[in-house]
Amino acid sequence: MTVAPQARTTASPYQSYVYAYPHKTAYRRLPDRPALRALWADQPKDALSLYLHIPFCEVRCGFCNLFTRIGAPGELTTAYLDALDRQAGAVRDALGDGGRFATAAFGGGTPTFLTAAELTRLCDIAEDRMGADLRAVPLSVEASPATATADRLRVLAERGATRLSLGIQSFVDAEARSAVRPQRRADVESALGRIRDARFPVLNIDLIYGIDGQTERTWRHSLDAALAWRPEELYLYPLYVRPLTGLGRRTGLGRRTGTGSDPAWDEQRLRLYRAGRDHLLAHGYVQQSMRMFRRADAPPQTADDYACQTDGMIGLGCGARSYTSGLHYSFDYAVDMHEIRGIIDDYVSRPAGDFAHAEIGRRIDTDEARRRHLLQSLLQAEGLPHAAYRERFDAAPADHFGPELARFADRGWLTDDGTVLRLTPEGLAHSDAIGPDLFSPAVRSAMAAYERK
Repeated sequence: MTVAPQARTTASPYQSYVYAYPHKTAYRRLPDRPALRALWADQPKDALSLYLHIPFCEVRCGFCNLFTRIGAPGELTTAYLDALDRQAGAVRDALGDGGRFATAAFGGGTPTFLTAAELTRLCDIAEDRMGADLRAVPLSVEASPATATADRLRVLAERGATRLSLGIQSFVDAEARSAVRPQRRADVESALGRIRDARFPVLNIDLIYGIDGQTERTWRHSLDAALAWRPEELYLYPLYVRPLTGLGRRTGLGRRTGTGSDPAWDEQRLRLYRAGRDHLLAHGYVQQSMRMFRRADAPPQTADDYACQTDGMIGLGCGARSYTSGLHYSFDYAVDMHEIRGIIDDYVSRPAGDFAHAEIGRRIDTDEARRRHLLQSLLQAEGLPHAAYRERFDAAPADHFGPELARFADRGWLTDDGTVLRLTPEGLAHSDAIGPDLFSPAVRSAMAAYERK
């Protein structure tokens, strides 16, 4: 069954992916512009994550609300890499001599929008300016079929990339067009062949369910087409139609109306999710989260000494965020293409001194730290060990979040064996409703105010 986009108008708890907390729409301008050197002075820096953001794509998919623009006229990519280099120098100076990176990623946008020579320079910035040893840590890179060319892939393989993530979304051409992602199955298969020839240890394939016109039969077709390449990882994403995206504009969703959905569409997505989950489990994949499935024999892609709940992140690029224990910060955020272009133009014009300060972000107090720790642990299939939470916050999770946890348990979404809090299989299916239920009132208010701008 499919649901016409025009019917999706009723509020739904299933509206957006939940990964990090707080979301960037809760960030605000920091009037004191704190110096990075002061922010990082007393932070543990022996196991950091490094993220480099490239905000360019050859086309913007209809469902995409990432910080990215279509194309890069003139010398914009050169100017962007120049600014990235200036930022890297300022950030490395602020970190001092003690910083060590345990994991790295290039994201976007589409990092492989850059040419092979530009990708070489991007790796040089990560290594020579930031001091990351890309050949010694897990390095993940995002790509699209059109930009996964042999010369680009060769650079990434030679510089130590261990994971190549390819956004395919559907192997059915008509579904790809419906999602405003113009591509041909033959080109997708060719790109997968080049990636396998480059011998990255891990290939990840992204697929989307809930596309207009998609059925359980066509969903199974895409799953089987992906499985034919034996990817080490598969991500299954629900289609959400959000304001200011291509599909959002097509369906009349505006900044004030909210994304919305109707119960029939929610049920369709849940039905397709369960079908996809069960199909992958039957083919030897292990579920890591609502979206992530890893082949049982695949090498891990997370450093043993890095924990997203507690360790810091350094983000470079105008769409990247950075985390200290007391402040999350980034540059300005937008979805509208005109606003994104303005932010990128501002970024590339900045002198090095500007990058030594945090300008936009959100302070993280003890309550927000607890919420973030619980949320980011609970949304992983392995769950939250009581001991880890108690060691950090000197209390049990239920001492701080008893009503919320009881509500999840009453719905059959949560189990607690006294040692680990863990979502049930059905709880994982509802991760994108569970996450927002843990947001603080202050973060909810800030996000709502951003949407009303």
